[in-house]
Amino acid sequence: MSLRKTLTAVNQPSLPSDSSISAVNLDVSDSSASRINFRPRKIRKVSTDPLNPPLQITASPLSSKSTIDIALRHLQSSDEVLGTVISAHNNPPVFDSSCPPFLSLARSILYQQLATKAAKCIYDRFLSLFDGGESGVLPESVISISAVDLRKIGVSGRKASYLHDLAGKYLSGVLSDEMILEMSDEELIDRLTLVKGIGVWTVHMFMIFSLHRPDVLPVGDLGVRKGVKDLYGLKNLPGPLQMEQLCEKWRPYRSVGSWYMWRLIEAAKTKLSK
Repeated sequence: MSLRKTLTAVNQPSLPSDSSISAVNLDVSDSSASRINFRPRKIRKVSTDPLNPPLQITASPLSSKSTIDIALRHLQSSDEVLGTVISAHNNPPVFDSSCPPFLSLARSILYQQLATKAAKCIYDRFLSLFDGGESGVLPESVISISAVDLRKIGVSGRKASYLHDLAGKYLSGVLSDEMILEMSDEELIDRLTLVKGIGVWTVHMFMIFSLHRPDVLPVGDLGVRKGVKDLYGLKNLPGPLQMEQLCEKWRPYRSVGSWYMWRLIEAAKTKLSK
């Protein structure tokens, strides 16, 4: 079956759903939290000639249709193979989370290693512990809930320690929502992975779906790696270095390219199930 027919099989966009990457679902568009204003970031050097200063290309966060449209035009013109995938997919990417960073990170911890349905059930119980629901999930309120009380709603002891560590780092000033919004991608990885239970993959998902960073390539994500393998007809799953090399042409919109890799794998699964 052609690549176009395969992609057409998936009509509804969603977040990563591969069994290996379903632990975190940062789709929180129904949150009542105030929308965060994101700033454009300089993210790409396009000249390596020492006689000419490198030109910086600025890509805006993926929070508006106009930015998504620009990203799609860029990807279609820079990568003909990926362009076929984009053209075959009926729905454009959506990055519409409006959660504050602390809430998104707490939620990502709760969703780890759980099926989406079970994780949502625990998350809803977690919210019931706070006055105001999601708006009440603040560092001082999280740290005030004992591990025993968290275990009563289905949160493991280990995850309770992760939540307390995250809240503690906020209260000590190591982290804050304001700091997170100002950090570069590299700084985010360095700082957030200091929190117990948060690894590079979680930070990548957080940057894409919560902060809407446009140029994140989750090289360790199995779904994206499978997508790149199928897209370019590779014999084996690409490693981090090969991922960087193959997806270099997607800059400065590698987050959007990654989104289509998840859709590509979903389409392949749909095809096999028929």
